[in-house]
Formats: sequence, structure tokens, C-alpha cells
Amino acid sequence: MRVILAQPRGFCAGVERAIEIVERALVQFGPPVYVRHEIVHNKQVVADLKAKGARFVEEIDEIPEGAITVFSAHGVSQRVADEASARELPVIDATCPLVAKVHKEGQRYAEKGHEVVLIGHEGHPEVEGTRGRIPGGVHLVSTVDDVCRLKVENPDRVSYVTQTTLSVDDTRDIIEALRRRFPKIKGPDVRDICYATQNRQKAVRELAAQVDVILVVGARNSSNSNRLQEIGEEMAVPSYLIDSADDLDPTWLEGAESVGITAGASAPEQLVQELVDRLGTIGETQVNVIGGIKENIRFKLPEELASA
Repeated sequence: MRVILAQPRGFCAGVERAIEIVERALVQFGPPVYVRHEIVHNKQVVADLKAKGARFVEEIDEIPEGAITVFSAHGVSQRVADEASARELPVIDATCPLVAKVHKEGQRYAEKGHEVVLIGHEGHPEVEGTRGRIPGGVHLVSTVDDVCRLKVENPDRVSYVTQTTLSVDDTRDIIEALRRRFPKIKGPDVRDICYATQNRQKAVRELAAQVDVILVVGARNSSNSNRLQEIGEEMAVPSYLIDSADDLDPTWLEGAESVGITAGASAPEQLVQELVDRLGTIGETQVNVIGGIKENIRFKLPEELASA
């Protein structure tokens, strides 16, 4: 069986930075370090950090007085930041710089008197954080139909931002619908779309053209991982989202001569290699990596940890 690995796959720079922030905080300040929400959407990453002394909570009031506090890569609302400030908790912000950029863009539009439309998924922690960072709130849209139902005070003063785990392809139809309804709408340049989301989706499209089955390593609550699985299905290739090699069902591979593997932006490479090994126990395999974009982006660490 041919096993073909997507390139790029797995960790993005924002996820690498967030994990490194927690690990460095544990070394510099000692355990426990409290993290508001899962640092990234991956069970193994969370379990590994727990074993090192990280404690994950959903609300600020669960954190003891004076404890080192880390905000997750998804970002937090102003309310959460204010609660931590009011309690004088020492905060280290692991918000992905690309998410923080969306916050600033939305705030800039709001300051100009624009109503802000956020293209994203209801309930996603990044969306909740972004909603809570833009004064006056936002209109959330997930589909073209949502755009049709939008009610704004002044159609000439509308702007939009997008959830970073959505690609150019994911948002294209919605942005076009917004521009049809609001010809004067303002929005970010296409270059502001998260590079990692776009690159991984492009890679899985190329993968789908070469394989009989696609396996996506990623968490069920990971927006970008779910989208990779959906793209495989859209290209008529049976595609399965799994947390780890333990979730592999050998019947998925019946009749398949080639299997493609990719991973969401919060899935460690170790899980991919364990899946490759698992396939090797089912039958003889030949492993190759498709040519693709090689990412070399790194984001700066917060000043308080840069020398840790």
C-alpha cells in the first residue's frame, strides 16, 4: 500500500508558540501554571502539558490568587482579560498573533463607526474571543444565507473580519455575498488569511488527487481539522477524521491501494508517525511525502519568556 503524507501538515507557528509559552512558563515559574481553555485543540498536547504541571480551566475564577495564567492560542474576550486584571493575576498571553491581528482590525473598523461582520463558526473559542474584543459587538455570519438576513443601521458603513481557521476558499462565497449587499464594505486583504489554514487545505486537495482514502489526524473540536476532512469528501475521496492511530478502522482501507495522511494545525507530528506505523502492521507500506510548501514562519515569544 502506498502511504502519501501531505506537505505541509500538523503544527502551525501559532500552535508551536502557544505550546512553547506554557512549557517555558512551567520551567521559569514552576508548576502549576493555569491555562484558560485548552491551549490548542488536541488531547495529546493537553495531556502532555498536564503531566508537566499545567492546569486547564474554563473560567478565571477557577484560578487561585497570584497563579501564573496563560490565555490560549484562540484568544479571549475583553471580559476575560478584565477579570484577570481585576484579580491582578500575572498573565502571559499565548493568543496567536494572527488572531490578535483580527482583533485589532475589527477594533479599528469599529472606531471608525463601522458595524463589523465576523465570518466564523458559532461557539468556536476564537469567535467568542473576537466577538468580545470589538466594541459594540459584531454580526456573526457562517453562510451566504446569513448574509441575506443581516440587518445593519447604515449599509455604507460596514466592515468584515474572518475567523483565522477559515481559508480563502471557505470565505470566498460569503465575502462575495457581503460585497453584493454592501458595495462599500471594507475588509482585510486576502494576504491576511491565516497562511497555515490555506496551505493545509491546498495540500489536502493535491493529496486527494493521488489517493483512494484520506486520514486526517486531528481533534473533533478542531475547526481546521474538520475542514480538511470535508475537503477530501468534497473531492469524492472517502475521508476520516481521527484523534490517533487507535481510532483507525481497517475496513476503511479495503480495496484501497493508496492512503493519504494529513493533520490539523494543532496535531503533533508524533501522531502522524504513529498512524504510519499502525498502517505498517496491517500490510506492507511504501511511504512518500508529496511536494508542497515548506513553512519556516516563527512568531516571537512574549517578552517575559523570551529569555527563559
